[in-house]
Amino acid sequence: MNLAEKIMTLRKKRGWSQEELAMQLNISRQSVSKWESGASIPDLDKILKLSEIFDVTTDYLLKETEEESGDWKSEREVSERPGVMQQMERAGFLEEEQTGNWQEEQVGSWNAEYPEDSMRMREDTAEARENIEVTEEEAEQYMDTVEATAKKIAVGVSACIVSPVLLVLLGGLAEYKAIPMNEDMAGGIGVVILLLIIAGAVSVFILQGMKLDRYEYMEKELLSLEEGVRKLVECKKESFEPYYRGVVASGVVLCILSVIPILIGAAFNAPDVVFVFAVALLLILVALGVFQFVWSGMIYGSYQKLLEEGDYARKNKMKNKRNDHLSTVYWCTITAVYLAVSLLTGWWYRTWIIWPTAGVFYAAVLAVAEMVRKKK
Repeated sequence: MNLAEKIMTLRKKRGWSQEELAMQLNISRQSVSKWESGASIPDLDKILKLSEIFDVTTDYLLKETEEESGDWKSEREVSERPGVMQQMERAGFLEEEQTGNWQEEQVGSWNAEYPEDSMRMREDTAEARENIEVTEEEAEQYMDTVEATAKKIAVGVSACIVSPVLLVLLGGLAEYKAIPMNEDMAGGIGVVILLLIIAGAVSVFILQGMKLDRYEYMEKELLSLEEGVRKLVECKKESFEPYYRGVVASGVVLCILSVIPILIGAAFNAPDVVFVFAVALLLILVALGVFQFVWSGMIYGSYQKLLEEGDYARKNKMKNKRNDHLSTVYWCTITAVYLAVSLLTGWWYRTWIIWPTAGVFYAAVLAVAEMVRKKK
């Protein structure tokens, strides 16, 4: 048995598919397929990783033996079998005067005779065609851009959360005659400041979002990273991960602590004016927590996008692509229903319930759509 045979035999003994082995090695399934067919050989780093995964020595993997398993024989016959067009050419079937329809019939018969081999060829071809190669320079530019924009976008989100603080303070203090200002004046000043803050935040979102637009494909398309690029991203992710966990944990703590001032005021029967400050403090603490979520989440998410992990794993990208049209139809329909019901009844203060209901129902629609696809 040579290296290719041993990789296939050891993989099958553990009941793994090529995809499962590829995920453990952080490579594409196509690479594993090439190793097992003998079309290419893994580099030294991958051989060391294979020895760890399969719990064998590197000598065992590299040293050829005369033993050959039955599983490998059948797989080798498939891998050595000529392609569809090559088989036809060797048989003398493909002549210039023959029509495309006849060729399609021959391809169809070959696909019917060898369905598993045909499916593997189609998957490999589709993967090679759809993958977008990301160079080291492009990956570094993307990570640098995200790091530069993450803090600004996080500040914008936090600003939106704290924008009502002055409105709440001025309105509450004016109501309880704590400041020499009537409620209308306090409300007007508060609303103006709120709108100015929101306008500034929106401008930040637009400007920073435009910088990230060119990298939008990383969220939706299948990516191909060279080994050196992948190691670079993994190294950055590993170094940032402990910090990311700490930041997220502190953000959660801030959000939980934000309600304490209100609870303390209620427990001690504090005057109403105290609750004005308690609400303002709540918004400030929540804004600080959300800042940490957004800033750290964007940076960590950039690593996940490049490595195609978590929400950006390949299976999730493919699922999202299949659901694109369904999502468009669904939400356009919900919007039309919301506007129709609201305009006909005038119950705008009640029809908002359509949106959370539609959000929950949307998950059920996606689940049903996935079940229908599997049956097909």
